[in-house]
Amino acid sequence: MTDLTDLDSPQAESPFERIRQVDPDGYEFWSARDLMPILEYTKWQNFKTVLLKAQIACENSGNDPADHFTDASKMVAIGSDAKREVEDMHLSRYACYLIVQNADPAKEVIALGQTYFAVQTRRQEIADADALAELSEDQRRLLLRQRIKLQNTDLASAAKNCRCHHGAGLCRFSESRLSRLIQWLDG
Repeated sequence: MTDLTDLDSPQAESPFERIRQVDPDGYEFWSARDLMPILEYTKWQNFKTVLLKAQIACENSGNDPADHFTDASKMVAIGSDAKREVEDMHLSRYACYLIVQNADPAKEVIALGQTYFAVQTRRQEIADADALAELSEDQRRLLLRQRIKLQNTDLASAAKNCRCHHGAGLCRFSESRLSRLIQWLDG
């Protein structure tokens, strides 16, 4: 069994973090082939089923799987100093999270992995809240405006995709959303 003990300890590095790689552009990724044995899968074909479930979950949550699951290959030793190329996949942190969520729950290591991601998510939420609390009122307002600008861009794109092309339709669409936001803030 993979040892995932002391995942809460700040000085303990999890097996998941030990296999993390960084590409030349500074982006972190994980190799599916490296993750597979940590999650106690011995056959690539079985693990590919989990990868597919995770990709479906990614798409169903509104994300593009291509942003989180990238086809790759890897050279592996096959004996006598010979190597061969095998199928692999480069994974984002989010992809790894989805894989653990969609893996065999009967495996203890999967339950520990799910706990690991829950703890890491909570740590990030606390860090984000602390960082937000340290901002001045003007900085928080600016941050909120930037988020609203991004959301309005997404909203305009969604409106366009649902054939709300006319300016008046988009205005009604935006006004309705703004009205709901104000009601929620006044809540």
